[in-house]
Amino acid sequence: MKKSVTIFILVFILITFGGAMYYLYSKNKEDPVVYDTEKPSVQTIINKTVATGSILPLEEVIIKPNISGIIEEIYVEGGDLVKANDLIAKIKVVPNLAALNQAQNAIETAQIALSDEKRRHERQKGLFEKGVISKEEMERAEVSYKQAQQTYTAARQNYDIVKTGSTKGLGSSANTLVRSTVSGMVLEMPVEVGNQVILSNNFNEGTTIAALADVNSMIFEGKVDESEVGKIKEGYPLEITVGAIENATFDAVLDYIAPKGKLENGAIQFEIKGTLHKADTTFIRAGLSANASIILARADSVLSIKEALVQFDAETKKSYVEVKTGEKDFERRDVTLGISDGLNVEVKEGLNEEDEIKVWNKIKSL
Repeated sequence: MKKSVTIFILVFILITFGGAMYYLYSKNKEDPVVYDTEKPSVQTIINKTVATGSILPLEEVIIKPNISGIIEEIYVEGGDLVKANDLIAKIKVVPNLAALNQAQNAIETAQIALSDEKRRHERQKGLFEKGVISKEEMERAEVSYKQAQQTYTAARQNYDIVKTGSTKGLGSSANTLVRSTVSGMVLEMPVEVGNQVILSNNFNEGTTIAALADVNSMIFEGKVDESEVGKIKEGYPLEITVGAIENATFDAVLDYIAPKGKLENGAIQFEIKGTLHKADTTFIRAGLSANASIILARADSVLSIKEALVQFDAETKKSYVEVKTGEKDFERRDVTLGISDGLNVEVKEGLNEEDEIKVWNKIKSL
């Protein structure tokens, strides 16, 4: 019995000793763990948020007809530059039968009244020449006759307007001639020759003949999420990038933030607008998609490090990094941070350009 216990103890000791030696041998074969380091660098840190939207004219003028009818001629096309009062299109009137009949009846009534006043005027003139009536009565007869002539002329003109949209003497004021109300570029002509158009009234907004705008005065119109709207203010600078124009950035200023948000795709969005300062000759087409980088804060030429290098104390929540002091030795260094762009962060205190900061991605030596 004693012999068996002694053998068991010896075997246990041998196994334990062998295991310890194997563990030490394995640890000795492992490559030593080392840490990469990075030095701070001087950079410009810009904290910004991005809004998506499009480029639109500051003021877009919609031209509508003053009379219903059919487009007879078009004198401009999209992209043309026009001045105020330039001719855009001509409308051929399709007369309303009821209005045309009423205008015709008005002519006939006016003609009957004119014939009656003419006879009365001639009769009064003969009596005046014989000295039967006074000069005052003669003058009243002349006034009535001239009024009847004017009524007849007006009835004829009204008939022409109902039938053709114009009449003799109106010239460029004819309703059939559609003219530009402002100077600018023709953005679009949504009608073609032969299309029927309707004038604006209480029951119909009317047919759009043309859209005009000053393409040198453009704005960015976009939307920001409710999580970002509290960080921006009117007057903040914008950097506009247009997808269709490569390698170009346009400066702008935030002019408007909607006081009320709208629910879109499950999130509350707030509309924003910014006026572009287009100093170069680049032509930006209305409606192009664009992104606006809203600059919240900026620090030029400051000492910075990657945010991934920063650690935070579990108790005090203070920020710190580990700075290399020897070949494999590091010490904790508290740092005061400034603004961040999401990748790099400004270091106000605690580091200099020569410090080597521990990178937490371990690599094995070869």
